[in-house]
Amino acid sequence: MSQEFFAKLTQSLIEGDPDATSEITQTALAAGIEPMEIIKQGLIPGMNVVGEKFSTGEYFLPDLIIAADGMQKAMVLLEPELLKRHQAIESTGIVILGTVKGDIHEIGKSLVGTMLSANGFKVFDLGVDVATDTFVSKARELKPDIIGLSALLTTTMVNQREVIKALASAGMGDKVKVMVGGAPVTRGWAEEIGADGYAEDAMGAVQIARQLVGK
Repeated sequence: MSQEFFAKLTQSLIEGDPDATSEITQTALAAGIEPMEIIKQGLIPGMNVVGEKFSTGEYFLPDLIIAADGMQKAMVLLEPELLKRHQAIESTGIVILGTVKGDIHEIGKSLVGTMLSANGFKVFDLGVDVATDTFVSKARELKPDIIGLSALLTTTMVNQREVIKALASAGMGDKVKVMVGGAPVTRGWAEEIGADGYAEDAMGAVQIARQLVGK
């Protein structure tokens, strides 16, 4: 019976029906299925298929956003149940995300955050137009494995370099890995500024993040 729920849940994400994702999650919980199983066997496989379809060009950004919405709706229902059982989703690593100073683009970064969360990362999203000092102070406070810096404008890309320099000056250059992304960002730019990883899209970011934490 539970396999049927998992298959329906996976399908609801692939078909882009967030309300169905939420309803099936609720029904599965009412049927006594463990929340951790719902995540591992229903939600993550669905998000992985959506991510693959996006990578191959079969799906577009709106498809990814709708699936991410379904995932978030399901997690709102599942997190209290996990807390009741004193369970936590086994963390793959801690990630701080933010769009660099001067840049207010949100969508790409938020998608990366959702996909990382779906793959077990604990994500702290600092939002947009984030000052270099804020990245450094949050890195001191949260001791993340990875910092993800997004920039959608050629004029704000330089702030990715500034954050990397500031982390090095603060003695954290070798303690935290830095991933960069955004429309104008290239692998060459990432190498030039000393970033540890670069990804073109949200699924790529998940793969790079997993490599950076050795998973």
